[in-house]
Amino acid sequence: MKTFVTKPAEVERSWYVIDAEGQTLGRLATQIAVLLRGKHKPIYSPSVDCGDFVIVVNAEKIQVTGRRLEQKKYYRHSGYPGGLSEISLRDQLQKHPNRVIEAAVRGMLPKNKLGRKMFKKMKVYTGSEHPHEAQQPVVFEL
Repeated sequence: MKTFVTKPAEVERSWYVIDAEGQTLGRLATQIAVLLRGKHKPIYSPSVDCGDFVIVVNAEKIQVTGRRLEQKKYYRHSGYPGGLSEISLRDQLQKHPNRVIEAAVRGMLPKNKLGRKMFKKMKVYTGSEHPHEAQQPVVFEL
């Protein structure tokens, strides 16, 4: 019997909608990362992008445990000396709630070309509306 190797042309992609309302950030991010990588499929191969498309709605309504709203910080740098800026999770959820989920999921994907390709299949929206009805996404229950 020969070993089965997944080819990129054999991969069939689905679209899933995940409602982030009331979900814990880390547990939600792990489920999204599994769907993006394709680890839920029997044809999973680490060197092939087998994953599905994921639409996340209600990004501003996620929950965190403990004192993370004040203690967790997000950093970015302008590239200039002294250009490091930090923002707390509470402020980031008010200004850019989609970046919170994107940062959590990005850290769980591979750090290479394949991971960047997988990350592009995730769409995060504030509110319950999204423009992907034509793809007929299926609601994914967590």
